[in-house]
Amino acid sequence: MSYDYDDQNIFAKILRGEIPNTTVLETEHSLAFQDITPQAPTHVLVIPKGAYVSFDHFALEASEAEIVDYVRAIGSVAKICGVDLGEGGGFRLISNAGQDGVQEVPHLHVHVLGGRNLGRMLAKA
Repeated sequence: MSYDYDDQNIFAKILRGEIPNTTVLETEHSLAFQDITPQAPTHVLVIPKGAYVSFDHFALEASEAEIVDYVRAIGSVAKICGVDLGEGGGFRLISNAGQDGVQEVPHLHVHVLGGRNLGRMLAKA
């Protein structure tokens, strides 16, 4: 499989500072920011700074440092936003991949959603 990265996608532009964002957390390898169309009281996107299209691309090709940083950034965002299980009522992580996954931006991103009961994710088919 080829992971063709489009460096003109909106998240690449955010990483280059061409589009503003409301930053929640920035680390060496990751950036977390508020979603501009929130679907829950807490809705933060966490992206790696590297040019990765999807989670499988990232998992197969990212360095150990990038992977550790990204996973810890997701955990930190849950804590910062007060939805972690230590302080809050929980959260949902969503990462869409490809056409069947309805991925809208071809740069790996995880949605951290919380702040209310989110209901069932999928109904039975």
